[in-house]
Amino acid sequence: MKATIKDVAKKAGVSIATVSRVLNELPGYQPETKKKVLQAIADLGYKPDQSARALVGKSNKTIAVLIPKLSSLVATTILYGIEDAAHLIDHSVIICNTDNIGFRTMKYLDLLQSKRVDGLMIISEFVKTEYKKRIKELEIPVVLISTKDFEQEYIHIKIDDKKAAFDATQYLIDHNHREIGMIAGAESDLITGLPRIEGFKAALHKNNLPLKEHSIIQGDFSYHSGFSCLKTIIKNYPQLTAIFAASDEMAIGAMNAAQSIGIKVPEQLAIIGLDNTQLANMCFPPLTTVEQDFYQMGWDGLNMLMDLMSGKKLKSKIMPHKIIERASVKSI
Repeated sequence: MKATIKDVAKKAGVSIATVSRVLNELPGYQPETKKKVLQAIADLGYKPDQSARALVGKSNKTIAVLIPKLSSLVATTILYGIEDAAHLIDHSVIICNTDNIGFRTMKYLDLLQSKRVDGLMIISEFVKTEYKKRIKELEIPVVLISTKDFEQEYIHIKIDDKKAAFDATQYLIDHNHREIGMIAGAESDLITGLPRIEGFKAALHKNNLPLKEHSIIQGDFSYHSGFSCLKTIIKNYPQLTAIFAASDEMAIGAMNAAQSIGIKVPEQLAIIGLDNTQLANMCFPPLTTVEQDFYQMGWDGLNMLMDLMSGKKLKSKIMPHKIIERASVKSI
């Protein structure tokens, strides 16, 4: 029975895409990988069909995107930027909704081996060691968006979370607030949660304000955690006059919780968020927040991926942020 390219890939322990790269003398693999593929070809007596070989060597013009939750306003806005930039250069986008579930992410990475995608983008998801092993087998360029890899195996595009949190807290201080609390993400989240907590603390320190025992309460960036955290922080720190919430969703949850217990925003409690999602301008009062341009992040991330695919060497990119003033913060 005639050996196929799939047989070669299986024997060499690599993907079909890697075999096609070796056959077509394209870059993107280690010398030892090429040696294994050529040995498998020799052992199996594989003879590639020339017309099929030419076809296999072409770009598939397809990008895969791992997205943690399609219902997330942050992730979907990034996705709009990716898709618009991709369609402009006639590339297709495969969306893989992982729902932040490990086995689902692994399943998608396995599936992408057979899809011959040209590049991979990962949005707002921590890249675990087991993911990296599968991604390495794909042997394609990778760009991380709104997340980062501490081992620096992949480039990323995101804001400076510590600086954004510092600026949000400083904004409250500039409006004469001195009793300030924070509804934070988890301190164990080293990518987003901890840097924003550090930014909050740094702003207090710079302005010679003490960090009170109950001034920080940790949630999970969701509306519901913002709602419940507000009630807890008010109970433990009743004299506070302002809150920095580490996401818009938590900020809006906190506003609604405050109003449900008779606290007026911003007259009695100022609240500032971080993200500037569409909800920030739809709630009442409209939310003052720190904007990160998610659409531009997706657009630029896609173009960074294209540059990697063309062989360019790139560094990670820090996106700018700015405060969007609305009506949820008042000077005292």
